Amino acid sequence: MEPDILCRQELQVSTDINELAAQVGRALQDKGLLLVTAESCTGGGVSQAVTEIAGSTGWFDCGFVCYSNASKTELLEVPAALVAQFGSVSEEVAAAMAQGALANSNAHLAVSTTGIAGPTGAVPGKPVGTVCFGWANGDTVHTERLVFSGDRRAVREQTVIHALQGLLRFVN
Repeated sequence: MEPDILCRQELQVSTDINELAAQVGRALQDKGLLLVTAESCTGGGVSQAVTEIAGSTGWFDCGFVCYSNASKTELLEVPAALVAQFGSVSEEVAAAMAQGALANSNAHLAVSTTGIAGPTGAVPGKPVGTVCFGWANGDTVHTERLVFSGDRRAVREQTVIHALQGLLRFVN
């Protein structure tokens, strides 16, 4: 009986993500805006969520999956000195990732995720589950740092959900 309950819970998370992505799409479409993603710990999960929505070509430009520090620097123009000073899991790097994604795309709005999904990778002051987010449009950048609980999969799902919820707040 427990596996059946687990399947229902997984379906609920999937439905929530799909509904959030659809809401993001409607909000972007209503304002004529294009989205770009810059993802590290989510490995393209935000991009996958938004492209699950039919018609997303009308409001999604592209996504960058930059897992290594070198790719953050090379593809998103995140200064290596910034990564060295604050670490790749920082609000400063999340902001730079979002701004770099905007600069290297045709999009009007960006979301970035960088974090420690686990089960290893914790450092002093940054436990497993630490995730930093960036949302940017033009010169405006908003960042957040949260610590999620659960295993790697749970941290990544919570990160995708929070990134989408943040997009809704940022667009409206």
